[in-house]
Amino acid sequence: MRVALAGLAALAVAMGIGRFAFTPLLPMMQADSGLSLIAGGWLASANYLGYLFGALSAGFFRRSGRVIRLGLLVIAGTTLAMGITHQTAVWAALRLAAGMASAWVLVHVSAWCLPRLEGRSLAGAMYAGVGVGIVVAGALCGALMAWRAASSEAWIVLGAVSLLSTLLIWNVFSPSGSAGRGRETRQWSAQWWPLVLCYGAFGFGYIIPATFLPAMARGEIADPALFGWAWPAFGAAAAASTLAVAVLSRHFTDRRLWAMSQLVMALGVGAPLAVHGLAGILIAALCVGGSFMVVTMTGMQEALQVAGAQAARLMAAMTAAFATGQILGPVFASLLIEARGGLSGALLAGCLLLATSAFALLPKRRNASG
Repeated sequence: MRVALAGLAALAVAMGIGRFAFTPLLPMMQADSGLSLIAGGWLASANYLGYLFGALSAGFFRRSGRVIRLGLLVIAGTTLAMGITHQTAVWAALRLAAGMASAWVLVHVSAWCLPRLEGRSLAGAMYAGVGVGIVVAGALCGALMAWRAASSEAWIVLGAVSLLSTLLIWNVFSPSGSAGRGRETRQWSAQWWPLVLCYGAFGFGYIIPATFLPAMARGEIADPALFGWAWPAFGAAAAASTLAVAVLSRHFTDRRLWAMSQLVMALGVGAPLAVHGLAGILIAALCVGGSFMVVTMTGMQEALQVAGAQAARLMAAMTAAFATGQILGPVFASLLIEARGGLSGALLAGCLLLATSAFALLPKRRNASG
């Protein structure tokens, strides 16, 4: 339980704050710092790029405990610094560094904690940390916005929360702790490729609704206050989903749960095409929000089963594929929007890619089991 709680807290800091805190803070920064939507897009892109760099480099570190500590400190430091400086170029550098550290923590918390957890229900509790972090960050931002606090103050509060959380779990992650047991080799296995490619498809398909559905929702809902609390609700759904699926893991393999969750996400991405208006947007939000962390959890657990002592390396490759997909997804969608004048083509492409990758995951497990 101690390991699961430490992993929960680390993922809450790394993902809920290091990766996703910018989402509820963007309106505050636009209001009091004059941040333009274009500049906000560049800051988000810097974080995506940092996440890719972090994923590409995470597999080269063997001391997971030390990397987790370093990553958490970088996230706390860069989050605090966001509230101290006011230059967009510096903000971009800080968001890039936070993205890189977030990938380090996700990969190495997964590689370090999963072999030490007794029972899959504890894994569900650990990965609920991402949703918990989104809830905490979103609720704090909503409260600070209601108190008319500045965005700089919100960044400092979140940085302080990150630093306090890091100090509380510091001793759990021993600096000598390794991701795997035994002597690690550097040979790449061909059976890793389907996992990497399907996880990359997850990143591509997930980011399209995550990027564009809020804009669609603004056309349906006039009250901007609803958006402030929509993000914590999204995080609560993500946290609840990992806990719920942990119960189902007694009856299904990780690979099958991954495929099922990716199929649910595909249905969510395609929902606005079949159901118009706010109903379709809500279905999409429910399906995507309720499956994205399940895919992450089951994907990382499958990587541990497949790669064993080299799990950190495979997890890093999968995370790099995800990061690449989430960079390419909005670019592809923007090109289709410009060519076709709407989002329908991008949603259809994301839906088909997610569904295809979901079905591609299933035969591998059946063949492996005879």
